[in-house]
Amino acid sequence: MRSERVRWTGIGCAVLAVVLTALVVARWRPLLSYDDQAVLRLHPYAVGHPGVTHLVRILTDWVWDPWTMRALAAAACGWLWRRGERERALRIAAATVAAAAVQQALKALVGRERPMWPDPIATAHFAAYPSGHAMTAAAVCGLLLWLLPRARPKRRAWAGAAWALAALSVLGVGFTRVYVGVHWPSDVVGGWLLGAALAASAISLPLHRHRPETGVS
Repeated sequence: MRSERVRWTGIGCAVLAVVLTALVVARWRPLLSYDDQAVLRLHPYAVGHPGVTHLVRILTDWVWDPWTMRALAAAACGWLWRRGERERALRIAAATVAAAAVQQALKALVGRERPMWPDPIATAHFAAYPSGHAMTAAAVCGLLLWLLPRARPKRRAWAGAAWALAALSVLGVGFTRVYVGVHWPSDVVGGWLLGAALAASAISLPLHRHRPETGVS
């Protein structure tokens, strides 16, 4: 039942991602207008508050950087491999690699330009859509939450803290990318949807359970 909910959540995210990508490619005016207004409101604040902006740069460039997230995924894969849970390890590795490949392919195909500023506070490479930071964070955090044991009464607080930290990371990195002026809000939403869809596809498939062979008398 749980895997069914995850599967349908992933399908829903994938459908929404396709719709959003089509709107970005079609340059749908209401979406572009919202993106413009959002970044135009944030950028003056970021320029005028260098202390806050420096902290945001640390979060987006180091704490929530895609390579930091990939390192966490790699550590989880190593831990699972040593425990003998190799199928889980391979799924996490495959989904993490797929996230990197999909985002780069879409960036090349969509070719959306990033916001341009006369006084930029950050720079970024490649095209804007989708946000690689947002996509990687959504995928990796979703995959790591998959590793949490079923919530027992004594572990509910710990599991709740893990979910809160994952939510903070996913939402936080999306905000920082818009704040530093290198992404439009729809880039971030597209990254979230695609990352969630990839994580759900890896999680929802049933794990193969190897049963010990029994002799027949």
